[in-house]
Amino acid sequence: MKRSYYIIGGLALAISMPSCLQAQTTQPKDTTMNRTVVVEQEYNPDIMDASKVNVLPKVEEPTVSKKEVEYATTFFPATSVPAGLMRPYTGKEIQPSTTPGYVRAGYGNYGNLDVLANYLFRLSKKDKLNVRFQMDGMDGKLTLPFTDGEKWNAFYYRTRANVDYTHQFDQLDLNIAGNFGLSNFNFQPESVNSKQKFTSGDFHAGIHFIDETAPLRFNAETNLLMYERQHNMFNESEANTGIKETIIRTKGDVTGAIGDQQSITIALEMNNLLYSGYTKNVSTGDEYFKNYTTLLLNPYYELDNDDWKLHIGANVDLSFGFDKSFRISPDITAQYIFSDSYIVYAKATGGKQLNDFRRLENICPYGELPEANTTATLGYVQRPYDTYEQINGSIGFKASPYPGLWFNVFGGYQNLKNDLSYLGFDPSNIHSGSYLTFAQDNTDNLYLGGEISYDYKDILGISAKYTYHNWDSKTEEYLLAVKPVSEMSFNVRIHPISALNINLGYDYISRKEVKEYAKMTAINDLHIGASYNVFKGVSVYAQVHNLLNKKYQYYLGYPTEGFNFLGGLSFRF
Repeated sequence: MKRSYYIIGGLALAISMPSCLQAQTTQPKDTTMNRTVVVEQEYNPDIMDASKVNVLPKVEEPTVSKKEVEYATTFFPATSVPAGLMRPYTGKEIQPSTTPGYVRAGYGNYGNLDVLANYLFRLSKKDKLNVRFQMDGMDGKLTLPFTDGEKWNAFYYRTRANVDYTHQFDQLDLNIAGNFGLSNFNFQPESVNSKQKFTSGDFHAGIHFIDETAPLRFNAETNLLMYERQHNMFNESEANTGIKETIIRTKGDVTGAIGDQQSITIALEMNNLLYSGYTKNVSTGDEYFKNYTTLLLNPYYELDNDDWKLHIGANVDLSFGFDKSFRISPDITAQYIFSDSYIVYAKATGGKQLNDFRRLENICPYGELPEANTTATLGYVQRPYDTYEQINGSIGFKASPYPGLWFNVFGGYQNLKNDLSYLGFDPSNIHSGSYLTFAQDNTDNLYLGGEISYDYKDILGISAKYTYHNWDSKTEEYLLAVKPVSEMSFNVRIHPISALNINLGYDYISRKEVKEYAKMTAINDLHIGASYNVFKGVSVYAQVHNLLNKKYQYYLGYPTEGFNFLGGLSFRF
């Protein structure tokens, strides 16, 4: 059996995985319960639905063991275009043969573009090189919310290129990778900037100890991540206002086994953040972007036997030169398995969420950096403080009483320090001549929900999930206008014949109304997609979103597309 590991999100965070596709259980992910199987399989992309991106940090629960596996089909999730602007293809394409090459191209009614090419070079039994290119986006007229039908010529294009090499030694995997990203888009009319461009690139090198039976194991990696925001407050026609961020990220861990069922691990991560460009007020010399270093120490103990899965540790975070210098949070998961497929679990986790430029783009690409202070010359901005999850605790019960059927009920509490969100610059007039700006406050989130899933062989799959959130902000109530209150999703997968796959889904997300400020229309997306294998290695696909032609927003004041479709061809070779 050969091993490989992910590069996730285009950030080269994983240690070694360009050539094989990782198997995952069909249940929600939990590292303490997953049993990984890796196979040499053709490249078979499956782009995630963009509507799920960055609405709320995921709350992960343990997963039922000993279930059928489902193979992940991309090197990183397709968070490539902001939710609501464009829907990339999400249907599954299944082919019996393994081929190293894959090409897909599609187009839609709002100028929706979907281009993907991937080729895996098997240089030898121990050497593999993967090359990947992806471009997606949209260009069309959208109707602005809170107006009398005003139109906006919107465009958003994002390009990603990746090169990944792995060499397998007897007990080690060596992985070297490089990634490039480019985002081009425009703002709605009367915004402070008319357009924006984000440029990113990174280099990764890592080694991974693959002998899991060894009494002492280790992993180590280093990453150089670069990112530039081309325009910042106030106008791109002024002198260069671009800000460059460089992160040198070093990670490593050492694990020592205590018998067959217990182990102790010490993990360390260091981030050196460097800034250049428009980082200070040229008139006063005040610096608003300062270089600094963060350290994360994560020691933990694990027990894994037939009845108990325990993970007991702590996150110890240190900062030097910026932000609060010392924080600590729990890293604890406990789950008890009885009758093979019934689980009671509890967990309490936390830790630093680095608010680097990549995270800002994911939270809200239209968000401007906050002003340094109200008395400074307009246009000078500062980096947000890092968010710290003091605790995210949950309890739940998960069961699989019948083959193919499982359900999960859960509830929990989340506390965030300097929770990063965004709001309209002028709360009294957020819909005219304004812009979105990042803002922070301490927030609390009480949540509960449930999910259920049923799979019948490879013919039918049904899943549904609902989560309720009760968010609270002590001083910045405006931030709650973009937080989810109710989240519901329903999906049906039908595979009636070997050549045809059909997917039907519905997503609903409501937001809280903040009096005298804003009420965002609930996301209400009914969508359907299908793929059909016309010839060996050749498939056609199509997907339609917003079948009900609803008007809603993923980002405050920014519209999503109405009824929209995307279709095209894919080839394996």
